[in-house]
Amino acid sequence: MTAAARRLRETYRRTRLGTRLTLGLGMLSLAVFAVVGTALTTYMHDYLERQLGDQLKLIQAVQAKDAAVHGTVKQKAYYGWYTAVYDVTDDAATLRKPSDVPADTRAMADLARAMAHSDTELTRTARIDGEGTYRLRGCEVEPGVVLVSAAPAKDVEETVEQLITVQVVVFALALLALVVSGRRMLRRGLKPLSDMAHTAHGITSHDLTESAARLPLRADGRDGGREVADLRTAFNTMLEHIDDSLAVRAEAELRLRRFVADASHELRTPLMSVRGYADLFQYAAANEPAERERHLARLRAEAARMGFLLDDLLLLARLDAAEVEAPLRTADTDLVDLVQQAADAFRAGHPRHPLTVVSDPGRLVLGLDPQRVRQVLDNLLTNAAVHTPPGTRVSVAVSVADDSASVRVTDAGPGIPAEDRERVFDRFYRVDKARSRDRGGSGLGLAVARSLVRAHAGDIELTSTPGSTVFTVRLPRQDG
Repeated sequence: MTAAARRLRETYRRTRLGTRLTLGLGMLSLAVFAVVGTALTTYMHDYLERQLGDQLKLIQAVQAKDAAVHGTVKQKAYYGWYTAVYDVTDDAATLRKPSDVPADTRAMADLARAMAHSDTELTRTARIDGEGTYRLRGCEVEPGVVLVSAAPAKDVEETVEQLITVQVVVFALALLALVVSGRRMLRRGLKPLSDMAHTAHGITSHDLTESAARLPLRADGRDGGREVADLRTAFNTMLEHIDDSLAVRAEAELRLRRFVADASHELRTPLMSVRGYADLFQYAAANEPAERERHLARLRAEAARMGFLLDDLLLLARLDAAEVEAPLRTADTDLVDLVQQAADAFRAGHPRHPLTVVSDPGRLVLGLDPQRVRQVLDNLLTNAAVHTPPGTRVSVAVSVADDSASVRVTDAGPGIPAEDRERVFDRFYRVDKARSRDRGGSGLGLAVARSLVRAHAGDIELTSTPGSTVFTVRLPRQDG
């Protein structure tokens, strides 16, 4: 491939689609016009030659009789026509005189000699020097005598040339009109694609790094046909998907920022306490042992609290990691016995909250991680004790259905406001913002409980009204 051909190819590749289609339409139209013009010109040329041949045949019928009577043709033909009578012997053709012939008679003599050896009239087209192109026709007057007539083909050629000129002009105008109108139609038909390209450029100029980034642009319109409509629908569907993805990302970023801020705040408090007690311990190192022991106890308490917080964060991170298997060690466990153990621990730790346990089945063995499910039950019961006043009744009910087992933890406290119910399972979220951390915990208990239940392929729900707050844990039933 030459350099010029490569440049032409690269230029064509960079050409817009509308220009390509217009060029293709022009080339196709030009090919059609060429085929039609060639066929029409060929047909017209053959038709005019047949007409001229028919005229020669009619005139020769009269001239042959004239030549048979007088030896030569006495009647004059049309202006510019020629007539000759030849005596043909062997390969010699002798012209009888007087004859109306041009100066160059070679073509007429050749036809006369050929006619002497033919059983039918002969017709041919020949060029006569000084005269132009002629249509020749020969017929036998009598044995050895041949009549040759010649009619000018100039009118036929001029008519064909005029026809070609008219065709070129008309086809050129038609091609120009077709290209111009086709270009306008193509622009109108491709306008929806241009609009979608404009929309895409608008999207590229949109700042997608914003935390609340959305794509307000959409491809509108109804033109372009069904194919363009399908493309527009797919384009808008893609934008909707991008919008949803951006919204999810923005929400995840917001939650991550809030999580990092809350985690930093939660860790800052025990760290400051550890630093403060460490300073006090340094100043009190020479004092009596009782004071040192008191500071050491507080240091250990704050360190333990920070350790619990980090353990919860690590557990949540492991549960959130989709590529890592959930950290569960399942075994056949009696859920009723597990609930009873959690209830006994609750009564010992919160004697001022009366607890009732109700169980439909006497024994319910499921495949679960007993330590993690016990952690869920402890978190729910502790949550009920922390967020309700002393004396509030708490109950735990175990029930079983065909495909799941349910544990309901209910307290008769003041309930959870409607605006807080959607967020109680969020990390570091507290319904009572003024509650102290020593009493209210880190705000991770319910988040850990939900993550652990979902790791067991179960779910946890909350319903709350004044005087009744119910957490329902559903676990898939797998009888042991």
